[in-house]
Parts: sequence; structure tokens; C-alpha cells
Amino acid sequence: MMINYDGRLFRKAGGGDGIVARYRQDGDLVWADFAGGHVRRGTITGTCGPDGTLRLAYTMVFASGEVISGHTVNTPEQDTGGRLVLREEWERYGEHAMTGISYLDEVG
Repeated sequence: MMINYDGRLFRKAGGGDGIVARYRQDGDLVWADFAGGHVRRGTITGTCGPDGTLRLAYTMVFASGEVISGHTVNTPEQDTGGRLVLREEWERYGEHAMTGISYLDEVG
């Protein structure tokens, strides 16, 4: 059964950096807006697979004025309390290209 992300809130694991994303979903189409901390504005857009895996493109504008873009594959897991945790494997493009793995906790 496909996970419905519509209306769910996520932030970086461990309380994060003040950035909270509110996800929206229509069928397999998923998107979110986020801001907070050093991010003035960010957006993600992508698709949700039958197993709940998200394949997303993202853009962010930092407080410094720097514009960042990349893509991520987010795999859902459940924590001991039943909330979703997203394991993100991300890649940033351009001048500051890098890759990494992060975790997002469901909040709210």
C-alpha cells in the first residue's frame, strides 16, 4: 500500500536546524515547501513509488543568497513510536557538488 504523505511534516533528525517541510501529495505526485534556519526558501517535487520511496528534485535559496539544486531518494522507515523516518540519499549539483545521507523525522 502506498504511503500517503499529504499534510505530513518532516524535519532533520534530532530536532534539526529549524527547517520544517510540509509535504503534499496527489496520487504518486509529491511536493513540499520548506524554510527556516539558513534556508530562505526551498522546494521539492517528485514521485512516490508503491513502497513509499520518494524520488525528488530540490532547490534551495540560502540566507547567503546561494542557490542550490539536486536530487534525493528518500526511503521510508518507521521509528519505535510508529512515526515515519525518511532516509535520504542526496546529491547536490554545481559549484558545491556533494553527496550524503540524511534522516528526516516526522513531526506533529
